[in-house]
Amino acid sequence: MITDLLTKELFMESLEATQKTEAIEAMIDRLEESGKLNDRRKYAEAVFHREAEFSTGIGMGIAIPHGKSDGVTTPSLVFARSQKGVEFESMDDEPAYLLFLVAVPEAGGDEHLRILSMLSRKLMHQAVRDELMKAQNYEDVIRILGES
Repeated sequence: MITDLLTKELFMESLEATQKTEAIEAMIDRLEESGKLNDRRKYAEAVFHREAEFSTGIGMGIAIPHGKSDGVTTPSLVFARSQKGVEFESMDDEPAYLLFLVAVPEAGGDEHLRILSMLSRKLMHQAVRDELMKAQNYEDVIRILGES
């Protein structure tokens, strides 16, 4: 399932942004460049509306911004890794280093909840987070997320 959502072009090995808005915009750019959006503005509105309600910086160095919008053509997942850390207004007030942007079409039912649940179950393990920070390439990331 992860490999269907997180394709090689959606892996951002080194995110330069250090602020939440810049980071999300860079990840949305990657979605748009890979043809997963038919209306960038609509999808961005959905993501930033969700962020305004409550930050998706869940702590432990993780942020999972997400949006459900008819601006999305295909359910997708962008994974971005930051060495510097992104100020994400996280629950633990710590920066995010592992960022996952979930994009699902409006008609996608509760698919975004299944994706969020799957990611959360994996990312709660310190070993998984550590391995993702050390992953050398896309293939490593897929292997790590596909395990357990």
